[in-house]
Amino acid sequence: MRIAVVALGTRGDVQPYLALAKGLVARGHRATLVTHETFAGLAHEHGVPVAPLTGDVLAAMRSERLAGASEEPNFVVVTLRAAREAKRASLVWAREGLEACRGADLLVAGVGGLFLALALAETLDVPLVQAHVVPFTPTREFPAVVFPAGVARLGGGANRASHALLRQVMWQGSRPGDSAMRREVLGLRPLPIRGPFRSDRLLEHPTLYGFSRHVLPEPADWQGVVTTGYWFVDAPDAWQPSDDLARFLDAGPPPLFIGFGSMVSRDPAGTVRLLLEAIERAGVRAILQAGWAGLRPEEAPPHVHVAGSVPHDWLFARVRGAVHHGGAGTTAASFRAGIPTLVVPHFGDQGFWGERVRALGAGPAPIARRRLDAPSLAAALERLAGDETMRERAAELGALVRAEEGVGTAVGVLEGVA
Repeated sequence: MRIAVVALGTRGDVQPYLALAKGLVARGHRATLVTHETFAGLAHEHGVPVAPLTGDVLAAMRSERLAGASEEPNFVVVTLRAAREAKRASLVWAREGLEACRGADLLVAGVGGLFLALALAETLDVPLVQAHVVPFTPTREFPAVVFPAGVARLGGGANRASHALLRQVMWQGSRPGDSAMRREVLGLRPLPIRGPFRSDRLLEHPTLYGFSRHVLPEPADWQGVVTTGYWFVDAPDAWQPSDDLARFLDAGPPPLFIGFGSMVSRDPAGTVRLLLEAIERAGVRAILQAGWAGLRPEEAPPHVHVAGSVPHDWLFARVRGAVHHGGAGTTAASFRAGIPTLVVPHFGDQGFWGERVRALGAGPAPIARRRLDAPSLAAALERLAGDETMRERAAELGALVRAEEGVGTAVGVLEGVA
């Protein structure tokens, strides 16, 4: 079976779909990952064929138009700003995506690539399976991922309405670019103003969710949904840490990990100062990951190691706890490793995952990036390093998550579709 897996966004958005494509290849299918050219090398490392879409995600995030967007608490502002950027690329991606998906028996896409994949599926007349790593199906049990947890106190009707509102914000921001690519490249009529969410093509097959039911139980009012477990891709067998990192790990007790992944900072130097002060106050060893924000101090103290890109599956197995932005993929890696975690949400669904960590007893309450300061972070670091009850709960969850076969379960569902 030929399957095109469409994945757009940052590395954390794309990597679960790389895992899915890799699982399909391992089962003998001809799977292609359709993603930004930024991640072509990553796909090749894992032996997954890739159809690169023009554009450098890192350069876009660091551009004047989007710099600091990840620290903007207003999801509507961030979404509309990002949608304007995507509109410029939509015509190119439609042309490239059409060639990449031509001849496919099935398309798979999550939130980031859903509208593009739907247009391509309609053009090529092939089935499309929704495969998400964040809750996207409306429910009365909890609010949409970008809304404060307090919305739930308003009741089930408000919860369900929040999902409808989130969908419309995403769709209305994307609609100009979607209409242009449908009309100018694919020869399709633009979708109605209400969006595609009642499309038969979106609803005729099960929707896959690549997270653990132990982290987020499946709502009773979800229909046609399969929660599979997380989609993990491990570091290639040949991967080795740098000598400096290996020596640091061997030189003392397990450190804490601190890193904000693909989040780009308006003031990386100021962020570094804050982090180093908190580490000093807490009296802990730490690995500071530079990430896309470039969090590199001019001179790090001996108890702090500054790392570049290190696979989370390898590193999180060797640290005592983690502080990160709460992206779905990074949070999944924390759960899998069974380590206590502090989430510092910047925007989007990150606060939702931070609340899940807290509710499950696997970490302190999240601290929003705009409210982060050295004293509050230091107190959280001390808890990560010393709270044995939290450590035991995180370890219990880790065992449950590791027992799931998320990729295998998802592949089995996809094999039953086409």
